[in-house]
Amino acid sequence: MAFVTPASVFDEVFDFLASSPSAEALVAYEPPFALQERFSDLADLNRLVSRIKLRAQADDPEIQRDLRLIAAEFMPTEEDGLDGL
Repeated sequence: MAFVTPASVFDEVFDFLASSPSAEALVAYEPPFALQERFSDLADLNRLVSRIKLRAQADDPEIQRDLRLIAAEFMPTEEDGLDGL
């Protein structure tokens, strides 16, 4: 899974806005594919965390397994170069 660093996100958005886009260009703007993937990953994470919270309220024994899956799948590592993001 590729992670988009905040600096690259801001650079992309700032560059687009600095170009003085028309109203039509603003409406038609699509973030870069890597950013769209990151948004999708975060939405998946949000859904998973919501399910885990519901299970936690019901004392479901699978919670620890799900938390390990979250850590393995969604949390950046030092190898990703995100310095704690």
